[in-house]
Amino acid sequence: MDFLNAIVALSNFVLIPAIAYGSQLALGALGVTLIYGILRFSNFAHGDTMAFGSMVTVLVTWWFQSMGISFGPLPTALLALPFGILGCMALVLITDRAVYRFYREQKAKPVILVIVSMGVMFILNGVVRFIIGPDDQRFADGERFIISARDFKEMTGLSEGLAIKTTQGITVVVAVVAVVLLFWFLNRTRTGKSMRAYSDNEDLALLSGINPERVVMYTWLIVAALATVAGTLYGLDKSFKPFVYFQLLLPIFAAAIVGGLGSPLGAIAGGFVIAFSEVTITYAWKKVLVYLLPDALEPSGLVQLLSTDYKFAVSFVILLIVLLFRPTGLFRGKSV
Repeated sequence: MDFLNAIVALSNFVLIPAIAYGSQLALGALGVTLIYGILRFSNFAHGDTMAFGSMVTVLVTWWFQSMGISFGPLPTALLALPFGILGCMALVLITDRAVYRFYREQKAKPVILVIVSMGVMFILNGVVRFIIGPDDQRFADGERFIISARDFKEMTGLSEGLAIKTTQGITVVVAVVAVVLLFWFLNRTRTGKSMRAYSDNEDLALLSGINPERVVMYTWLIVAALATVAGTLYGLDKSFKPFVYFQLLLPIFAAAIVGGLGSPLGAIAGGFVIAFSEVTITYAWKKVLVYLLPDALEPSGLVQLLSTDYKFAVSFVILLIVLLFRPTGLFRGKSV
């Protein structure tokens, strides 16, 4: 019985949160990877692109809520998500037309585009905070839990309860659907194949008659959709605060690089590697160990390797290790 309680505690505080967080990071890292693989630069404005798309979703959600529109047990934000995606698509296309296109035509080096993306990042950061404010914004509604700890205890008779939040379930389902659609698009559609061809060999793709501006446009549209979905799911699961998306840039880049920058499959794997590392290293293991160890060996402290304040440091250390020992990542990157 104690062993079952330990497994439930582990699932409740480590496995389920890490799977949900990993799904959010994987979607964010996919956007970074697509930009790197096809447009050939590291987009530092990606975190704030997520914040912008999520902000539009939050504003539309509040509007729906004020009109009494809801999605039953599910969050109203899911109804507002298409509007957030459209708003983010408009933003990235305008940004590309106004900023990145000029440097692309000048055949600017990737480092120039990275610096430009930093400028875009700071502007977006300011715009989002100006419109919605710098504080935490709550927009989640509907049923809070798929299964609550109390119900689980009554069903199983265990002393440890398992709680699965609705937002965690939605995150995993939506992430799986988004990833399946993305891989289907890249591997089965003509546009997807032309994007992969452009990523593999730009000159050969141009000789084959592929329109580079069309490839760029589709890339931005897909990235906007992924960024908005990732940002909204993160906001629903935790809470929406503009500056947090700026901080999320580190674990997202770490996930993309650990998996192999330019490899979509690597981005997904990297997202889960970073998420599980962050959660397991910052979790206080005392609760699990109390069930597993005899009374004489019970720990007196929290058995926590690092405080949760340092969770972003975990992704930074993993990033350094990967760059030192396997710079190409788990799945050799640099091609979509």
